Amino acid sequence: MLFKGWLLREVRGNWIKQRRYWFVLSQDSLDYYSGPEKGARRLGTLVLTNLCSVIWPDKQTYKETGYWSITVYGRKHCYRLYTKHFNEAVHWACAIQKIIDTKAPVETPTQLLIRDIEENKFNPEVVENIYQHNPILKYTQGPLYAPLLPFPYGSLEHTLREEAVKLFNCLQQLESAREPVPIIQGVLQTCLDLRPLRDEVYCQLVKQTSYTPAPYTAAHLRYWQLLTCMKAHKNTSEMDNYASFISEALEKTKCRECVPSWEEIQMLMSRQEMLCTVHYPGPGSCQLYISSHTTANEVWAHLSEKLGLQESKNTFALYEQNALWEQPVAGSALIADILTSFSTKETEAITDKLYLIFVLFCLSLLVLILAFVPQCHEMVVRGQLPACEEDLQALAALRLQCLMGDFSTHAPCPPLDELFPGHMLEARVLMSLSAPQALAPCLVAAQGCPTTQRFPTGLLAGTLWSHTATAAHKQKVEQDMRLRSRLKEEAAAVMGSILERWKGLAGYSRRDSMAAYLTIARQWSGFGCTLYESSTGSFSQKLWLGVAATSVSLYRQGEAEALESFPYGQICSYGALMPHISTNGLKVMGSKISYSLELFLH
Repeated sequence: MLFKGWLLREVRGNWIKQRRYWFVLSQDSLDYYSGPEKGARRLGTLVLTNLCSVIWPDKQTYKETGYWSITVYGRKHCYRLYTKHFNEAVHWACAIQKIIDTKAPVETPTQLLIRDIEENKFNPEVVENIYQHNPILKYTQGPLYAPLLPFPYGSLEHTLREEAVKLFNCLQQLESAREPVPIIQGVLQTCLDLRPLRDEVYCQLVKQTSYTPAPYTAAHLRYWQLLTCMKAHKNTSEMDNYASFISEALEKTKCRECVPSWEEIQMLMSRQEMLCTVHYPGPGSCQLYISSHTTANEVWAHLSEKLGLQESKNTFALYEQNALWEQPVAGSALIADILTSFSTKETEAITDKLYLIFVLFCLSLLVLILAFVPQCHEMVVRGQLPACEEDLQALAALRLQCLMGDFSTHAPCPPLDELFPGHMLEARVLMSLSAPQALAPCLVAAQGCPTTQRFPTGLLAGTLWSHTATAAHKQKVEQDMRLRSRLKEEAAAVMGSILERWKGLAGYSRRDSMAAYLTIARQWSGFGCTLYESSTGSFSQKLWLGVAATSVSLYRQGEAEALESFPYGQICSYGALMPHISTNGLKVMGSKISYSLELFLH
């Protein structure tokens, strides 16, 4: 006997009530009696194993009931115990937990049999005998009443035990389902949400594919198809084909981040590969076949071979991109997970794509022309190339010549925002409209009046205030109309200048146009670097962090000269800090998260 004392126990009947019992904790169990006297009748026992669990006292229960409570979960029973003293509740919880921690792991009959099979794997007769005399290891048509593997007893764990039994019922429904994909997706989603169930489902599938009475039927094939989807190629039978595929996948794959899409499950069930499209800068793209365990590194290796770039000294990266943001894809990432995430997005699915970004170190003119011009133009229209307006108009004209050839009045011209950074027009127009003369005379006069004079109190105050508010609203509407009108005028003027420049490029070939485009763009010292939105404690305005082949530089947005530039030889180390950590370093903005970066120089 380790511990004993009076406790209240929750008793459930027609109503919930608490009764006082004498509890005794021993090395093997928690028992309760009618009283402390010798010979008192024992009323109940909870056997303690390593699967039992204890829920410690919490303030919420104390506030609601006036008692501190502990809950002890066992295989058959759950004791909810109460005491008015916090120290006593903690003492009981600690004592019970210590007993649980000393217990040896509990093994289910299935685990014991699996161990026996492992120990006798080189003796086929013994293994055969184990299967023949233990139906739990073989296919069954009846339900499963308990999990094949152990789960701790408790509130969440009880849910796991129930889900394990339900999953077996779902597996059996696969045999007769007209459309198996929804069931397969449901099983995979459950395994993704409740990860402790993964091994249980594997054991259930192995059980249902062992010694089946009808091994070559479509119903039995469904189990192998689900196994394929769970660890997503070529022997004699169809079952052998799935087994071979699963074996290959198990050797190289990692845990999935997303449940496979409908399309992927259908491909897996037929042991086919999925078609993946990777876009280049500009309109180009490349298609290749992937499996559920193809990584980004493998995609790049295939693309480099397909593009004849095995010996290239240039560096490339695979990016996930849509209309709002882009982010690099880790080399170990599963491409199937990325494609699945595209299919689950409702608003961005049309624009999501895998994009091959060229980060060029050993530059030749031909490589620049074919690979970098479209990527460079995207930077231009985003406003990420500091250049005067004359150069930006020249770039827009060269872009038109490259895309459409010589000027023609019948050629469909792209909108201005696809050729020229729109923020420059807006900034110019807003600056012109912000002059004091743009305000109405009454508002200009009102700006110089004291507050007490502008908004007098008294009987007419409401009328005067209403008149002022109406005038301000009217002024705002007029300013908005004037802004839109000026924007249209400026856009038309800029487009006219671009078209005139385009006419002067008659005879330029596509390659000549692209070469001239790069000649202008390469005048900026930051050309070719990757830019990140950033800020520091020293500047209130936003900055660019430029990561190039030889150095890291910091730019004011819109300015051509770098504020600071650090060659890699000067950087002895760097530190990347997670969000919300105070630092004096550089703050780099990602798609939705900001990180802090500190560089330590020699």
